[in-house]
Parts: sequence; C-alpha cells; structure tokens
Amino acid sequence: MENRETNLLAIRPQLLNARVSANMSDDEQFQNKTIRPIIKLQGELLIEVFKNYIQKRKNTFYELSLEKRFDYIENAIQKDMKFRNSLKGMIIGQFTIEEYMSYLKSSSSLNKRMMNIVKERLQDNIQLLEYKVA
Repeated sequence: MENRETNLLAIRPQLLNARVSANMSDDEQFQNKTIRPIIKLQGELLIEVFKNYIQKRKNTFYELSLEKRFDYIENAIQKDMKFRNSLKGMIIGQFTIEEYMSYLKSSSSLNKRMMNIVKERLQDNIQLLEYKVA
C-alpha cells in the first residue's frame, strides 16, 4: 500500500509567494504551508462546485450586478452552513494526519482563514462563473 501522506504532499502545488517564517503565528504558518496549496490544488473543483450551487438555486446569481455577485458568493460561504461544510470537507480531506491534528488545535480560526481564501478565489475567478448557453 502506498503512503497516503507522501501522495497528498506530492500533488500539492508549490506556492513561492506563500512564505512561512518563525515570526508568524502558528495559524498563519498553517495557512501558508497547508491551506493555500490545497485550495490552489482544488481551485477548479471549487469553481465547479459553486457553479452547481448557483444552478441548484435557480441561477439567480446570473441576474445580479457584479457587486451583488460578490455579495452572493460571500453570503453563500458565510451563511449557508451545508455549503460551507462541504467546502471545508474538500479542503480537510486533503490534509495529512499530522496536518489534521494541528488543524484541530485551532479549527475555528483556521476555518475562518480557509473560507476567506475560498471566497477570494471564487471572487477573483468570477469570470469563470459566467452562464454558458450550450
């Protein structure tokens, strides 16, 4: 049997701008070392999951102005607990056991960081959320 940890770490992208230094908090180090690379890895999936979220809610997203679309993304991530938990699962599922044990020590603050990064990623890629007519 192959080593799950080795495989997980091997497929993660290396983020050169996500530095980790001794003067950072543990949460910030975990964010830059673990969460950011995982969210980058899962980026396309997160976009497709959000497109499905829009579709399940009758495509009202596409009728909104750009500013309201940003609000829609934020509200979906912050207020829809089922959706939020699904997003967290996609990220936590990529943790090694050691990372998961570290995550448990301050899961609440790390969840906030995680969801903020996901929100930013979706908002930065809002053009990929455009409605496509077949």
